[in-house]
Amino acid sequence: MTEANLYWIATALLSLLYLSSALLYLTRGEQVRQIIVKLGYPGYLVPVLIIVKLLAVAAILSRISVGLSDLAYAGMLYHLGFAVLAHLGARDIRAALPAAVGLVLIAGSFVTQNAAREMPSPYAAFGFETKGDAR
Repeated sequence: MTEANLYWIATALLSLLYLSSALLYLTRGEQVRQIIVKLGYPGYLVPVLIIVKLLAVAAILSRISVGLSDLAYAGMLYHLGFAVLAHLGARDIRAALPAAVGLVLIAGSFVTQNAAREMPSPYAAFGFETKGDAR
């Protein structure tokens, strides 16, 4: 399987994870708010997280700006990392699994992005050739 295919599969699954999470936050806001408060975070983060999740997916998929896309990847990395740690700290290993899967997907998407995108990211240059390269 090519790096470009890996990129699109990982990115599609990561986007689906974030979009379904935002939808869950919209439809079951009070339940999500209670869980977030139980984990030690303020409940007012729920609407902020909905907006940020949607914007992160839009930034990565649209790739309007490479810098903005890389910033979205960084935000997702921190969000997912802290989500894993918060759930593990609450001794809820099952609840940490979606975020852990998200960390794997974000790594796959970020590392292979230059193979699939016209505008390469200078931070993801790990030896994969960019779409425009003719090696």
